[in-house]
Amino acid sequence: MSDRVPNPQNKKVALVTGITGQDGSYLTELLLSKGYQVHGIIRRSSSFNTGRIEHLYADPHEKPDLYLHYGDLTDSSNLGNIISRVQPDEVYNLAAQSHVKVSFDMAEYTADADGVGTLRLLDAIRSCGLTDKVKFYQASTSELYGGVYKEATDETTPFYPRSPYAVAKQFAFWIVVNYPYGIHGSNGILFNHESPRRGPTFVTRKITRAVARIHKGTQK
Repeated sequence: MSDRVPNPQNKKVALVTGITGQDGSYLTELLLSKGYQVHGIIRRSSSFNTGRIEHLYADPHEKPDLYLHYGDLTDSSNLGNIISRVQPDEVYNLAAQSHVKVSFDMAEYTADADGVGTLRLLDAIRSCGLTDKVKFYQASTSELYGGVYKEATDETTPFYPRSPYAVAKQFAFWIVVNYPYGIHGSNGILFNHESPRRGPTFVTRKITRAVARIHKGTQK
């Protein structure tokens, strides 16, 4: 395994998948403000994909509390290597192929990354001997409920996933609940939430961007 990342001040260490997303960037701000050393996993790309965290990320020699690592939830050995190097106290799994429509076009990849990817992370933690140390958070979704509605949806509402994305996320939800090796695991069932960092392919940003273009006269 690779050498561990230095932590001379013995700070709490958090590992965030999906760090470049809307939630990942806000979570990173919060953790840094609390004095954590934060590590993020990003996918390799030929174009820059760190726009939401550029205001946080600097040369590690100048700002040693934030580190980025190339990785992917579909690569077990890569995840194990990162976990071994980072030695996290907390792992936040926010990464996913999260577009519902795209999940029908890329069903196998969505299942692999969003479902089995969660199991790979848990197994990497176990393989590195960190099950008694790590607290694990899984970002789950209201898509688990699908077409089932009550006046007030809560944790007792039956799951009824209606897309490959939702099915993959249901696997991830239950593997965190049922993982048999004593890890401290939590699921957060997240409903739609918006911010200026929301991706432009989601419906709310599509609407607001269209309103802006109409106001500028570039779209009817």
